[in-house]
Amino acid sequence: MRLTIDLMKIDPQSVETRIKRFIKDYTEKCGTSGIVLGVSGGIDSCTTAALATLSLGGDRVLGIALPDEETHNATDVHHAKLVAEKFGFKLDLVDISPVLKACFKSLPLYDVTDKLSRGNVKARIRMVYLYYYANRIGRLVCGSSDKSETMMGYFTKWGDAAADISPLMDVYKTQVRQLASHIGIPKEIITKPSTPGLWVGQLAEEELGVKYERLDLILCGLEHFMPTEEIARQLKLPLRLVDGIKRRWLATEHKRRIPLTTKLGYRTVGADFRLPYTEH
Repeated sequence: MRLTIDLMKIDPQSVETRIKRFIKDYTEKCGTSGIVLGVSGGIDSCTTAALATLSLGGDRVLGIALPDEETHNATDVHHAKLVAEKFGFKLDLVDISPVLKACFKSLPLYDVTDKLSRGNVKARIRMVYLYYYANRIGRLVCGSSDKSETMMGYFTKWGDAAADISPLMDVYKTQVRQLASHIGIPKEIITKPSTPGLWVGQLAEEELGVKYERLDLILCGLEHFMPTEEIARQLKLPLRLVDGIKRRWLATEHKRRIPLTTKLGYRTVGADFRLPYTEH
């Protein structure tokens, strides 16, 4: 297999159709009134919200922006509102600062200098809000994780990846950009740097250590069982970089699975006890 930029090209109309069908089919089979999702103003969440609206209609999609004092970004809030207005779904803005402060204050081991643990709390608090809204109005929580960040484990366990469905999880970041452009997400959202927004100045590509254009090709090669030596040779990248990405992919598998348990029974949940997602 040749790892070229053309490998990442998609048929955006086909992908749009299949994702919309997936959202509509699963929502109806679950018997829910619609979906709730966090809309940060970034490309993934904006694209997911737009596709959900195109699938279900704006009255069945509730977007929630969850800013906090530490990382509040007026541009991101503006972008979330822009997409909500363009595609026609409701957007609620909820300041989570009071809950974050109370949570941090109540933690006996809280250390303000430990930004990773602190950031993960923030991601999980966001999840609490989304699931409360979903429970309260009888809807599903829709995630917006893409394939690149999911494979790399670049998310908070039980935080931003916690969802009932995640329509973009099999779409690499560079492909999300193509899809976003196709459905009409504003260019300024597509081109701005990605960030989880857990602390000030956090940028995804800096933490991942590689641009998405290269990362996606490396991950695609790994997905197709290519040796890291061959991936590095074709992409003219240091072998240590490709090996590092593979190690991180493998090391974060626990974040993509339900918890392991001891194999004791005839059939074990999460291992060989597989049931349909819905009864319909």
